Amino acid sequence: MSSSASHFPTLPKAPTGINGLDEITEGGLPKGRPTLLCGSAGCGKTLMAVEFLVRGILDYDEPGVLMAFEETAVELADNVQSLGFDLRQLQADKKLRLDHVHVDRSEIEETGEYDLEGLFIRLGYAIDTIGAKRVVLDTIESLFSGFTNQAVLRSEIRRLFRWLKDKGVTTIITAERGEGSLTRQGLEEYVSDCVILLDNRVINQITTRRLRIVKYRGSTHGTNEYPYLITEDGISVLPVTSLRLAHDVSNDIISTGVPGLDEMFTRKGLYRGSSILITGTAGTAKTTLSAAFALEACRRGERCLFFAFEESPQQLIRNMRAVGMDLEPFLAQGLLHIEASRPTLNGLEQHLVTIHKLLTEFKPQNVIIDPISNLVSVGSISEVRGMLTRLIDLLKVQGISALFTALVSGRNANQEMTEEGVSSLVDTWIHVRDLEGIGERNRGVSILKARGMAHSNQVREFLVTDHGVQLLDVIVGPAGIITGASRLTQQLQEQSQLLASQQEAERRDRELERKRRVLEATIANLRTEFESVEEELRQVNHEEEQRQQALATNRQQLAKGYSNRQPASTSPNQ
Repeated sequence: MSSSASHFPTLPKAPTGINGLDEITEGGLPKGRPTLLCGSAGCGKTLMAVEFLVRGILDYDEPGVLMAFEETAVELADNVQSLGFDLRQLQADKKLRLDHVHVDRSEIEETGEYDLEGLFIRLGYAIDTIGAKRVVLDTIESLFSGFTNQAVLRSEIRRLFRWLKDKGVTTIITAERGEGSLTRQGLEEYVSDCVILLDNRVINQITTRRLRIVKYRGSTHGTNEYPYLITEDGISVLPVTSLRLAHDVSNDIISTGVPGLDEMFTRKGLYRGSSILITGTAGTAKTTLSAAFALEACRRGERCLFFAFEESPQQLIRNMRAVGMDLEPFLAQGLLHIEASRPTLNGLEQHLVTIHKLLTEFKPQNVIIDPISNLVSVGSISEVRGMLTRLIDLLKVQGISALFTALVSGRNANQEMTEEGVSSLVDTWIHVRDLEGIGERNRGVSILKARGMAHSNQVREFLVTDHGVQLLDVIVGPAGIITGASRLTQQLQEQSQLLASQQEAERRDRELERKRRVLEATIANLRTEFESVEEELRQVNHEEEQRQQALATNRQQLAKGYSNRQPASTSPNQ
């Protein structure tokens, strides 16, 4: 069924060009049909209607007609000039037609035959003169203020809306809020194809504007209340959340700026485009960790947008320089932008619009907000949560790595929960805390969650030194991981044990050397004694050989002498 339904024709829509409004209307206002824009005084009905015309001319090449019943053409042009809308130039270019119609109640004849035929002729001429595709009527109360006959009033309202629809122009009709109804007459909202309600309310002395689409015939639309702002760039409507979670993700890893902290993640860092939350009590170096993240981002050649709600840029730069992190060169290079203001300067939505604007102008790859907990001073918990939800969704859609810090109070420190309730929305949650020992307080950091990667479960002690943040090695004592002075005591004990072990090893080496020398001396003596005996035996053998040779020589001589005497004894017998 879904595949066949996707081939059904959709309702033609005319994009408004107003920031955020086309998103919640899923494309714009119904094309060729009237839209009712109602609200109380000061909610910006006329400004939104004028921007609808101007954006249509500039962005979509659709000429427009503005017929006003209260303000003159000169007054309208002057009022919207501060928003950058040059109505006089658009009129000169034959793209816009301004027409002021003065309706005097005393001149209206209250008869059943009275109608708005003259208005239709005048409006039709203006439309045909420039080929208008868009029309604005501001406001309908002024047009019908002289009608006391309800039957005539209702008939003419229906006739007006039908005429505009038959004309095929996309129309915005502004109307004032009535008592117990959306409009004064209580009929316009029923005959309009689309009804948008604007509301201007004051909560805790802070003005907040809200927009709600009451109905939209033939189309789905956002049904929530959406905050909107009037800025120097026009109307900006801020959706509460993204319509669907379909943003792209990255497998790239970026550093936190603290090498020891990177080592606590199995992938040695954070996913690019993820959201990171650093929570902790006061004085646990949340801002310092944020500055380290910003510094590392700038070293990678990436832009970083830093929102500081507690310190001025000069104070932040000075304090970070004291711990070995110099941010000023990157400010000069344009890689770092610090936006510092008190949260109470503006309402929540103004802060969100400021972020939107800077994201568009600065185009950062990284955003830091320090701290988000200060926003509670300008809104309720639910409003802050809604604002941060919109912000996190916005940054994720744009693939921006976001780091938030949040102050947790002493009563919530053990629970490790944030008052804003955004811990479940972020991808990585880092918690810094005080590690109280005997007469001292130290800092520790742990990772509570890291979506998509394993991480260390240890609480690592860290120091803020002249060279930045340094995580210390884990030392385990008899009662578990030890920190501070106990760490120093344990290190001294380990050093003493190591020294004693080294001395014992040296003593054994010396004893071994002594024994080796004694053994070598014994071996030398035995060798000398052996050589003496060997020499003596050699001498004895030599003397024996000489004696044997002498005996052999004597025998030879004796034998030779005997041979010489034998013939002399036989000669007389001859």
